[in-house]
Amino acid sequence: MSFDRAAYERAIREAERQAQAEYRRQVDAYNRQVDQFNRRERQRVEREINEHNRAEEQRVRENQRRIDAHNRRAEQHNQRVVADFNREVQRVNAHNAAADGHNHAVIADLHHRLRTAQAGPRYTVAEQALADRVQASVVASDEREWDVFLSYARIDGEQAGNELVQQLQELGVRVWFDAITIQPGKSQARQMDQGLQKARSGVVLLTPAFVAGRFWTERELGALLHKDTLIPVLDGVTFEQVAEFSGILPDLAGFETARDSLEAIAQKIAAAVLTG
Repeated sequence: MSFDRAAYERAIREAERQAQAEYRRQVDAYNRQVDQFNRRERQRVEREINEHNRAEEQRVRENQRRIDAHNRRAEQHNQRVVADFNREVQRVNAHNAAADGHNHAVIADLHHRLRTAQAGPRYTVAEQALADRVQASVVASDEREWDVFLSYARIDGEQAGNELVQQLQELGVRVWFDAITIQPGKSQARQMDQGLQKARSGVVLLTPAFVAGRFWTERELGALLHKDTLIPVLDGVTFEQVAEFSGILPDLAGFETARDSLEAIAQKIAAAVLTG
């Protein structure tokens, strides 16, 4: 039997064709499996992402709900605080308006009594001229932190100074007084200079130690001299004795404890320095 080469080659080609077909079938089957796996993985990942996003959205909504609730409570609280503050401001304004009206009436009454009273404290001619001069200057000046700067010699004027300050404060006069205004730890001289600058008028309590000594009073007096708002108060000294001290009172005008009580002098000062 002879070898049929052509038949052999045909058989080889057929075997190769079938092998290639089987390979393609296996590859296709594998690719289908891979595609299925990828689809399932994509679906699983998408589900997880969607679940995560839904949970995150829910968390964000819950946080926003809490923030909104907090903001509503804060806004309600702030509205109550503002309303309470506005009511307090209205109450204080009403109180201040009433107090201003009362103070105006008190000062007006003081002016009238000190000029026309038949009994009790009354301006002398020289005192009235002093008060009128001081008040005219005070009215023309700008607003200041203090109505009065009180200068005195502590060695013999502290008691009278304290009493005069108390009487003035009871009448609504704002007094710069070192015993209650000086702050420890800060320059005393600087604080005094600031007090002098921020006061609309000056009261000089002239006592024997003031006239004879060399105290802070000279520094203060130098800043107050020759001003129309200087108010001398003589305590234990006379105009003649004061006139010998650098001639500080050439017009010999001022209030005297020998004539009036410190309460009456405070009324005269208040009537001069408060605009009412």
